[in-house]
Amino acid sequence: MTDTFNPDEQFARYLNVATLKQQLSEGSPIKTLKVALKSSLETMNEAFRNGEDIRHLVYGRAWVLDQILTLAWTRFDWPDPARVSLVAVGGYGRGELHPFSDVDILILTDGVEATSFEESISGFLTLLWDIGLEIGSSVRTIDDCYEEARNDITIATNLIESRTITGNPELQERMYDRVTSEGAWTDKEFFRAKYAEQVERHEKTNNTEYNLEPNLKNSPGGLRDLQTIGWVAKRHFGATYIRDLVDHGFLTESELETLNTGELYLWTVRYALHMISKRREDRLLFDHQRALAEFFKYKDDEGALAVEQFMSKYYRVAKAMSEFNDMLLQYFDEVILRAEDEQHIAPLNNRFQIHNNYLEVTYDKVFEYHPFALMEMFVLMANHPEIKGVRASTIRLIRDHRHLVDDSFRNDIRNTSLFMELLRSPEGVSTELKRMNRYGILGRYLPEFGRIVGQMQHDLFHIYTVDAHTLKVIQKMRQFRHRDHRDGFPVAHRVVNHLPKIELLYIAGLYHDIAKGRGGDHSELGADDVIAFCERHHIGKWDTQLVAWLVRNHLKMSMTAQRRDLSDPAVIHAFAEQVRDVIHLDYLYVLTVADINATNHTLWNSWRASLLRQLYMETKRALRRGLENPVNKTERIEQVQHEALMALGRMGVPEDDARNLWQRLGDEYFLREDSKAIAHHTQAILEHHQPDIPLVTLEKNTFRSHEGATEIFIYTQDAPNLFAATVSTLDQLHLSVQDARIIVSDNGYALNNYTVLTEDNQPLSENPDYLENIRQRLIEELDDPEDYPDIVQRRVPRQLKAFATKTRVLISNDPNLQQTVLEVITADRPGLLARIGHIFVQFGITLRKAKIANVGERVEDFFFITDHDDQPISDPDLCQTLQKAICEQLDQHVQHSQ
Repeated sequence: MTDTFNPDEQFARYLNVATLKQQLSEGSPIKTLKVALKSSLETMNEAFRNGEDIRHLVYGRAWVLDQILTLAWTRFDWPDPARVSLVAVGGYGRGELHPFSDVDILILTDGVEATSFEESISGFLTLLWDIGLEIGSSVRTIDDCYEEARNDITIATNLIESRTITGNPELQERMYDRVTSEGAWTDKEFFRAKYAEQVERHEKTNNTEYNLEPNLKNSPGGLRDLQTIGWVAKRHFGATYIRDLVDHGFLTESELETLNTGELYLWTVRYALHMISKRREDRLLFDHQRALAEFFKYKDDEGALAVEQFMSKYYRVAKAMSEFNDMLLQYFDEVILRAEDEQHIAPLNNRFQIHNNYLEVTYDKVFEYHPFALMEMFVLMANHPEIKGVRASTIRLIRDHRHLVDDSFRNDIRNTSLFMELLRSPEGVSTELKRMNRYGILGRYLPEFGRIVGQMQHDLFHIYTVDAHTLKVIQKMRQFRHRDHRDGFPVAHRVVNHLPKIELLYIAGLYHDIAKGRGGDHSELGADDVIAFCERHHIGKWDTQLVAWLVRNHLKMSMTAQRRDLSDPAVIHAFAEQVRDVIHLDYLYVLTVADINATNHTLWNSWRASLLRQLYMETKRALRRGLENPVNKTERIEQVQHEALMALGRMGVPEDDARNLWQRLGDEYFLREDSKAIAHHTQAILEHHQPDIPLVTLEKNTFRSHEGATEIFIYTQDAPNLFAATVSTLDQLHLSVQDARIIVSDNGYALNNYTVLTEDNQPLSENPDYLENIRQRLIEELDDPEDYPDIVQRRVPRQLKAFATKTRVLISNDPNLQQTVLEVITADRPGLLARIGHIFVQFGITLRKAKIANVGERVEDFFFITDHDDQPISDPDLCQTLQKAICEQLDQHVQHSQ
């Protein structure tokens, strides 16, 4: 891609060949060559730290290896030297090596059996391994190369990028002619194979440049994408360098400069990554990201951490490289695959036409004469689903004219009308918004969106950059409308298809995170931005206020569902007062479900779905009942008891038996459980005739609308260690607690409910033996809670280790609940709840309820607690001591686990 240098002049400072030859004549070849390799690498690394041109280092490393391998080669006997040569292939064949890149070589022969110099081959390769080189080697004849290349596109690609290190260069030239002939791969076959290879590679990295831990080589926009362009260019056009594509009319000089700049940036990051990790590493793992940010001298500021600034730069470069890859492969597709196709052109209007199913302009000055066409084209594609994409020549024109999207463009009624037309399109909205972003139009039309392009948050919760997440939110909203998503998202599917103005939902999705990275409350700042958007796009005042409310409150529903007690009528009533009406509730519900699913696919599970569904349904009932008519607690208790008695009657349980039991349970139980759960619990307790043995039942929560999760109900004599003993046992069983409801009856019995999933947040197996094993383990351990199992010690996953979240503890008193609310924000790890339970025991604290929320690498857990007299913990000194103890013990254990 870039000019080569005079190697002997440029790189002699990395390795003095004359001195090395002298040393080899005097000492051990292994020690001498190993020292030379180490010394040259140290010299180059120091030069890199001092700002050396990355091209010198990448090409220089290959030159150093050439000298080392040549000197090693000459130490062995090679029969008939004219018929054997040492050839570099792959990246080494291009003359490009990073500190720990693979060194791939081919021992190429012609008409001579390898067995005649088998001893030399073995000795040569052993010497290379002994001096510390990780060599990928093969021994082939020219005919072998041809046959292997025909059968394997990877081998064919490696051999195309080959050059002679030492020996007869004619052998490599003849081999190259054979493996690039039509008999090996036709141009069309080669292009299709490389394109399919890229598609497969991108699928393995989620088809996005914006992975949390991207791969510098294999992720979209990485070095492999640039190499793919080079391979196709070399195979089809005989191009030696990417610059040759300028002569063929596929690249302009300015585009070439952008490509070169991007490649050199990726080279620089990769060199630093190898140097820091001291091994061949192409993944930007979290700990490496921080080290690289420090190496490149980024500093934390109010809006973003140093590591976030570094990764934002990487993502923007990768996005630009991916854009070039798309454009050039589209060009190659037209020239290589479709050059002989019959040309079908269907006019759309005076500015655009469909050319063989691809959109193109009718003449080159379209955007210059009609700038609004830069917006119009995306509306046309949304309205014509038969269009597969944009012609490469038109992509170039978009790139050349996107500077026309300025303030005048943004305020032009034609463009604001076209953008709203796109948002109202029946199909293609998210696809075209993504295309607008890829071609650099969206961030120019909405400058506030442009500021979040490539912006990331350094945690495990947000797995996409802010712009990628935003567009994925809209994609999810679109998917909810389709029938094939009805089973997975039944409520969202029903609600979204009855929203009065779907475009208002998309606008809220577009702006809900638009102000991230600015400092301050991004919800409030985003609401200001979306009001300005609505005014510019002539949206009515009521609709504008609805959208602004959605942006301002987009976190409200998920936080309420995951952090508050949804069985408490006061919680539902307070949320209903904030929502105000069913229209606001419907829009907020769909936005919330889309937001969670587009943040991190691992966050969405049956438990979270059921919490949001329960909050939605309860709030809808409250709104229909009227905010002036909140649920009366006495009426609620009477209603659930009546419904439970009806269910128990169908089960054959006498009403008197049930009522006699209920007299001992207290009102709180009936306020926090629904009628179906009460019926199941009542039947189980009445049929349990061994009061000294804990009652444990496991039910899939279909009767609580928590599909997929399993509820473990425990009825036993209350004890201080009961919670700690229970969660310790569940942890040893590799179960993840999602919710805990701790109730103590008037006669001193605990009625505890734990909602659990597997360790990876999946439903439990319904295998009866598996469930019975869980039940028996709990019975055994809870039979004597004082002797509960040791807190589990399991290995902390690598990604969690990269984030040492310092524990924060917040304590407040809720006058309505007459309980203390304790919030713990800390690093996730095995055994966490058991440790917290143990601390509660130490302080004589009674747990009444727990809400468990995993947020990427950390947890945000809420515990509703009282003292041993069932009173809130109001002593400020005790609260401070408790806070300190939790922070110290949890932080101590997370450090030990790492």
